[in-house]
Amino acid sequence: MILGKVVGNIVSTLKHIKYSDYKLLIIQPVGPDNKPKGKTFIAVDTVQAGPEDVVLVIDEGNSARLIVDDKMAPLRSISVGIVDEIIKDKR
Repeated sequence: MILGKVVGNIVSTLKHIKYSDYKLLIIQPVGPDNKPKGKTFIAVDTVQAGPEDVVLVIDEGNSARLIVDDKMAPLRSISVGIVDEIIKDKR
């Protein structure tokens, strides 16, 4: 899983039929300190995330397809949770 911040969304009037029920998010991977880490990517939103939300993203096609219950869906990255708080061990 990847921790990421929603930095935008994709507005598209025409898209693959498998995407028609979902919002597409632009995700900036972040570390536990909420600092950017890596390149942005696009993920299908299944948790109604909004701008600046920190989300958990699965970046693996088979797992993403299982979540939407469609073995043939052209998915790779999918948001699966909104993070409320990150608590780091002080060791």
